[in-house]
Amino acid sequence: MKQLVTLSFLILFNCKTEVKTENRIDKTVYDMWHSFTNSNSQFKKEELPESWYFAMNKEDANRLAALTLNGKKKASSGLYAWYKEANADLPKIGTKHIITDFDGKAKAIIEIKKVDTIPFNKISKAYATLDMGTNVDPLKKWRKAHWEFFANTMEESGAQPTEEMLVVCEWFETIWTENDE
Repeated sequence: MKQLVTLSFLILFNCKTEVKTENRIDKTVYDMWHSFTNSNSQFKKEELPESWYFAMNKEDANRLAALTLNGKKKASSGLYAWYKEANADLPKIGTKHIITDFDGKAKAIIEIKKVDTIPFNKISKAYATLDMGTNVDPLKKWRKAHWEFFANTMEESGAQPTEEMLVVCEWFETIWTENDE
């Protein structure tokens, strides 16, 4: 059972899905990292970051990648329970990730700037704006989208979402885009 929980965590962690193409990472991920490290020599010794896309469907994944690429999406949310069940560390400030579209094509490199754990019912409009990448009813949209996502993923383990469930909130900065190459 613990292996199933760990596998579920890795797949669903933070509304992110790791990208692989025919059991390999897409070439654009390597190309983007190479361009970034060539232009920023202080990172040449860092390993290739994890690559993934937001959401669990093509439309949302591509929309959120575009919002990240243009600097409107600056935050991401996951359930604290996923980290606890998988016995995994919370995200660390300074960690880089390569954001892709649904097909695994690299779109942007982000760097985590802040991490906090906040109850679902205490998420602010300001945070929701950064996570959703919009100023139009961001908190309402954030609550609806994340409640549905968390409920669907929790259902598999028999758990139910609550207003008090802890959310791991990550603030990030887009530090490189496909346009920088």
